[in-house]
Amino acid sequence: MLKIENLTKTYRTQHGKVTVLDRINLTIQPGEKIGILGLNGSGKSTLIRLIGGVELPTSGVIHRDMSISWPLAFQGGFQTTLTGLDNLRFICRIYNTPIAKAQAFVEDFSELGDYLKEPVKTYSAGMFARLSFAISMAIDFDCYLIDEVLTVGDRRFQERCNYELFDKRSDRSMIIVSHVAEVIKSHCDSIFVLKNSQMKRFDDVDEAYIYYADDQAN
Repeated sequence: MLKIENLTKTYRTQHGKVTVLDRINLTIQPGEKIGILGLNGSGKSTLIRLIGGVELPTSGVIHRDMSISWPLAFQGGFQTTLTGLDNLRFICRIYNTPIAKAQAFVEDFSELGDYLKEPVKTYSAGMFARLSFAISMAIDFDCYLIDEVLTVGDRRFQERCNYELFDKRSDRSMIIVSHVAEVIKSHCDSIFVLKNSQMKRFDDVDEAYIYYADDQAN
């Protein structure tokens, strides 16, 4: 189970303190999948980074009784002077994952070939995204954090990503940030809308999108 209690995140700006998330509460059970909607700047990605441990909250507590992935769109954890394979080996050691099995998967899934032996700083944005997603799938997690990552590569590769994540890992928990209604409707049990630093839950996806659309119109 993942339980968030009174989670608050503030940033200091030139115009003073800004509260992005204000006393957010959320509980996710094993296998549960939730979607998060919100305008740009509403705090969606901030929440994902907090849950993934990329950032620390200003106040509040996150109880993690399940293994949680890093945000799938997050690439800040890579050492760009190392090769793709060296980054994979380093991550496998952190997560206590057998290197040989993970390497075989990443070589096949990423389709990067010899570029896996080149420094990551030489990669194009698309190659970097392929490596990041492949490594994310090579490590086994109970809960996956998905922040608009499913636009990786061409249509064929996107279909492979969808199958690898949503079909082969259909028993896992997921927190999905997406503006695409079909993604939320297809994969989420419930949906939350972030607005004015608060998060409101909807069990009906269409009702959530009406509320979200009203937010867009204002």
